Amino acid sequence: MSDTGGTTRRRGRPPRTESGDTRDRILTTARQEFSEHGYEKTSVRGIAKAAGVDPALVHHYFGTKEQVFEAAIEIAFAPALEAPDVIADGPLDAVGERLARFIIGIWENPTTRKPVLAIVRSAVNNDTAAAVFRRLISAQLLNRVAARLDRPDAELRVELAAAQLVGCAMLRYVIKVEPLASADPEQIVARLAPVVQGHLTGP
Repeated sequence: MSDTGGTTRRRGRPPRTESGDTRDRILTTARQEFSEHGYEKTSVRGIAKAAGVDPALVHHYFGTKEQVFEAAIEIAFAPALEAPDVIADGPLDAVGERLARFIIGIWENPTTRKPVLAIVRSAVNNDTAAAVFRRLISAQLLNRVAARLDRPDAELRVELAAAQLVGCAMLRYVIKVEPLASADPEQIVARLAPVVQGHLTGP
C-alpha cells in the first residue's frame, strides 16, 4: 500500500493537500443530510456515502454522529450567533427592537431559515439532538447575550426573550398559524419589540 512518494497512508485518509476540501465536503453533506432526514434518520454511513468518502473519514474528522451534528449545526446556526453584537450595537433602551428585527430577519431569509428550521425540527424530535442544540445556544448565544445586559437575573431575562422570539418563529414559520403566518414582518417586529424589551431591561 505505497504511493508514488514511497510513503504509506492509512486507509480512509486523503492526502494532506486534499484534507481541507474533504472535510468541508463532509460537513456540507452532513448539513444537507440532517436537514432532509432529521437527526434520527441520518447516519454516519449515509453522510459518507452522499459525500463520496469512506465512513472512517467522517469519524476521523468529526468523531461520533453527535459530534458531526454539532459541527453541522454550529455552521448552520452561525448567523444567529451574531445576536450578542446586536445587543452591543446601540443603546440598551432600544435593544428589544434591534433583537426582534435581527431574529425575524434570519427567519425571513430563505437561505438562513432552511438550516435553522432543520435544526429546530431535529431538536424537537430527538433528545440527543436537543442536548447538542441546548449546549450550543447556551454557550455561544444565551450566555453571551446575558453578559451584555449587566443585570443580576440576566440569564432568565434572556431566556424569556428567546422564548418569546422562538415561540413566534415556530407559530409563523413552522406551524404557520394565521394571521401570524401572513402578517407583514414589520408589524411583527413592532409587536414583539416592546415585549422583548420588557424581558431584557424591565423591572
